[in-house]
Amino acid sequence: MAEMVGPRVYSCYKCRNQVCLHDDIISKAFQGRQGRAFLFSHAMNIEVGPKEDRPLMTGMHTVADISCGDCRQVLGWKYLRAYESSQKYKEGKFIFEKSKIVKDDW
Repeated sequence: MAEMVGPRVYSCYKCRNQVCLHDDIISKAFQGRQGRAFLFSHAMNIEVGPKEDRPLMTGMHTVADISCGDCRQVLGWKYLRAYESSQKYKEGKFIFEKSKIVKDDW
């Protein structure tokens, strides 16, 4: 009999607050401040900080840092605006740094 499996969840590495689902990964080929990062379509239990223009590897973007809703640890950022048309797909999406999230029970 097949085992019932819930959604695969990633949590904040510091406090284990659940912040994103594996099924929401768009790409694992991103670079964060401290190494590899994942692009997600959705996030949960986070806080979005103030927006700022930031030069990134793919050009200028308006972004806001995202923090764990419990411990306030910065986990990545949210893309608010992309200035280049080829980067528009990132708008409204979230970057989580791989070193800041952990697999939760899977």
